[in-house]
Amino acid sequence: QVQLVESGGGLVQAGDSLRLSCAASGRTSSSYAMAWFRQAPGKEREFVSSISWSGRNTYYADSVKGRFTISRDDAKITVYLQMNSLKPEDTAVYYCAARKTPYSGSGYYPGTNEYNYWGQGTQVTVSS
Repeated sequence: QVQLVESGGGLVQAGDSLRLSCAASGRTSSSYAMAWFRQAPGKEREFVSSISWSGRNTYYADSVKGRFTISRDDAKITVYLQMNSLKPEDTAVYYCAARKTPYSGSGYYPGTNEYNYWGQGTQVTVSS
């Protein structure tokens, strides 16, 4: 079992930056790909970004490409989402997710049903 805890959300203005963190605990000795999803009110949860176990492969939704950056620490325990040039349409609850993957796996898993573990979410609100 893996537990995920997100932090770093908040209320910001358009154009500001935020950095979300996701700390993993439990059976972190296995290799996990990790991702960020978000869910706005009345909408389905959508893929934002994912990263491979090695950290060398990263993927982004078109809506955030060039503005958001995903990374993970060397211990593979914490994953970050640096969000720059935030827009009101980025307002959502952001969720961290993890799934087991081969050590050499690509890390590209854009579907919500591809992840076994989820955090509780952190609210990001961007005002215009």
